Amino acid sequence: MILALVVTVWASLFGCLLLFRTYESANDKPKPGWLTALELPPASISNRKLLLVSAMGLFLELLMIRWISSEITIFAYFKNFTLIACFLGFGLGAHLCRQRVNLLATFGPLVYLALLIKPPWPELRNLVRYLTSLLGSTTEVDVWGVPNLAWSAGTVGGLAVTMVLVIPLFALLSLMFIPIGQITAQLLESSKDGILAYSINIAGSIVGVLLYTALCLFFQPPSVWFVVAGVLMILVFGITRRLRLAAAGVFVFCVAMVALPDSDSSVQELMTKNLTTQKGSTEWSPYQKLHWAATQENGQTVAYQLMTNDTWYQYVVDLSDKFILSHQSLFAGVPPEWNAYNMPYRFYRNPPAVLVLGSGMGNDVAAALRNGAGHVTAVEIDPLILKLGKRLHPERPYTDPRVQIVNDDARSYMQTSKDRFDLITFSLLDSHTTSSHYSNIRIDNYVYTREAITAAKELLRPEGVMVVKFQVNKPFIAGRLKATLTEVFGREPLQFGVDQSFNVSPGTFFISGNAARIAAAAAEPGMQHHLETHGNVPIQDARITTDDWPFFYQHAPGLPSSVLLISLVLVIVCWQLMKRTAVPLSEINWPFFFLGTGFMLMESQIVSRMALLFGTTWLVNSITISGLLLLIVGANILERAGLRIPTAGVYAGLFISLLVAYFVPVSALFSTSWAVKLAGAIVVLCSPVFFAGILFIRTFAAARFSGAALGSNLIGSLVGGLLESLSMWIGLRALLLVAMLLYALAFASSRRKQPVMEIAEAGPVVLA
Repeated sequence: MILALVVTVWASLFGCLLLFRTYESANDKPKPGWLTALELPPASISNRKLLLVSAMGLFLELLMIRWISSEITIFAYFKNFTLIACFLGFGLGAHLCRQRVNLLATFGPLVYLALLIKPPWPELRNLVRYLTSLLGSTTEVDVWGVPNLAWSAGTVGGLAVTMVLVIPLFALLSLMFIPIGQITAQLLESSKDGILAYSINIAGSIVGVLLYTALCLFFQPPSVWFVVAGVLMILVFGITRRLRLAAAGVFVFCVAMVALPDSDSSVQELMTKNLTTQKGSTEWSPYQKLHWAATQENGQTVAYQLMTNDTWYQYVVDLSDKFILSHQSLFAGVPPEWNAYNMPYRFYRNPPAVLVLGSGMGNDVAAALRNGAGHVTAVEIDPLILKLGKRLHPERPYTDPRVQIVNDDARSYMQTSKDRFDLITFSLLDSHTTSSHYSNIRIDNYVYTREAITAAKELLRPEGVMVVKFQVNKPFIAGRLKATLTEVFGREPLQFGVDQSFNVSPGTFFISGNAARIAAAAAEPGMQHHLETHGNVPIQDARITTDDWPFFYQHAPGLPSSVLLISLVLVIVCWQLMKRTAVPLSEINWPFFFLGTGFMLMESQIVSRMALLFGTTWLVNSITISGLLLLIVGANILERAGLRIPTAGVYAGLFISLLVAYFVPVSALFSTSWAVKLAGAIVVLCSPVFFAGILFIRTFAAARFSGAALGSNLIGSLVGGLLESLSMWIGLRALLLVAMLLYALAFASSRRKQPVMEIAEAGPVVLA
């Protein structure tokens, strides 16, 4: 592994230095011919390709964010940092739009990343996986499978190794997007109708979002993503035979690398020497990479293991009477009636209606059916996990006529359901990925807030019981769950742990609901003994999470060390790239910079609140992003048609709409009518985007659609992405106040450029 580390560091640093040369100042000594072999001929890409270039750029951006966050686990928890690196590349490319475009800057990082992430070298694969532990061990955020370690020489050394690996990774990722940013800015600058061209640019971005969404819909793997990206790149860059062959060769290589099979190193150790794990299979859902493998005893499959993003996730186990009788040796430790799946039914026997939130591959659903449930509603957000559960679970719970399957976000279901239940089970509902690449909110963060538990309580019948089970790795998680349930139900929950048994994970239970029913169950002799031996759950006080501060896996408000460290890495990368590509700080157009920073903050906040309103599903996220882009297109159309609202009036509309979004809570928009929710979301949450769109296109037109202005805007978006992490400290709504401050700075800095403002007041500029 030391050899793998040395080779990786040397290769990444050499690659960065080499690619920096492609964008060094033109006054430097001439570059060798091999370094310029992949340069595009001047003005070789027609304006007619703007839509295609824009679609390709956003598609490649989404591909990189999804692929890297799935293969390098730590970035599944902080996806927006990958997005920020992409913005840096786009921004620098726009600043450098008048230089020659060298596709080596795009093709080189693609080859490097394919070799880094999917090499046929086990030690290097393990090194990449260890990045999560090296970066996550000292953070205040609970990262699955990563222990908390105190600061020491060892942890500091681990973080140093992480920095050495991650800095070049972000640099190469940024360099990849410089040529795309150059071409986009060139086409906008040279367009005869800048507003129309920018609208086409936004429309192309929508096409890129929809194309990637379609691939997710059909569970396509990265090899297919790279095929599509390769076709788009050949269509855009295939000006000459050399460039066509280079693009085809790079993407054939990438497809071949990402198609390599995954190892089973993330599969958990087996409990007895009589069990063996068979070669697994990898499939891709819209949220994450799923890898499942069969566990066999004497050639017979007895269970399955499921991993997400190379992290162990859950077992799929047969707990039917028939299986237990024929495999009694596997259940010698903990009797089946005391395992985590059967435990809820000691508090409510034969419940008429059961709600399972986070039903996964069906273990809790099967347990409900075994224990006499009359009807089971199974809510699971990941459609592929549901599909695998139908195919692999030995008890076939999802085919039972008593089961209703709901493929939705648990919070969304709780908020909109009109049904009532006798038993509600939160089924070890924990997420290993964020809900969007625009924020650091995980998919399940909104499930454990005070408002969410209150919504779940409203679905519970008076005689009902709510069971929250969670694999508590850190005491503050137990303290948070206890405090939340105590506040919502008015009394402390009954809490205890359960032991690990055959293919059943240990966990901590929190039981709330009808006090008499819970007390009667707790008084049974067997349960009394269990509570005496398992009731001492380690607990640490923690602030209750809310819809405004939903960071369930973070101990207290603040900026975690991992976030600060990665932010520092991105600042270093930005500074180095600007220095190496001769983009001095003095060239930053500050009105555009602040417009980009404010818009990125506003957009991430809108995406987060829309997820709360409609669910943290991948489809909601895609529709939201597409909808915001359509609002920008609408603003462009009105501006091009000669809208004559004074710029000061547009700023006033923006500030008023931001204040409305700040003071109107999302809970006020909850409704059982989808149309009413959508109308409220557009008016309250999304209207600031319309005013921001008018401001940007008007200022952009006044700047003659300058590539440098666009670059400053995109670099500002990078800073806005970093500032989004402030939500982990001050909450989500407060980001709107920060966005207002940034737009105020944009207004103040634009007043210093009075000629620009005068042109902007005169209306849109159409370049002849």
